[in-house]
Amino acid sequence: MASTPSTAAPRADAPAIAIPTAGTGWMIWTLVLSFAIYYFVGVDQGAWSLLGNDMHIHELVHDARHLLGFPCH
Repeated sequence: MASTPSTAAPRADAPAIAIPTAGTGWMIWTLVLSFAIYYFVGVDQGAWSLLGNDMHIHELVHDARHLLGFPCH
């Protein structure tokens, strides 16, 4: 005899799965820092200057951009 797949709806009295949220502050800061690093290494084309007009973040991470495959010129 062939069995047929069950089409029963989920039970309404099933307990909900608890997702722990305590201690997730480090995860949020890690994401913010990761996006900032990604921006400065991969997206910034010299718009941010550290020391006047001569020292752009783009120049500091120029070799890292090429190593990671980002085009810049």
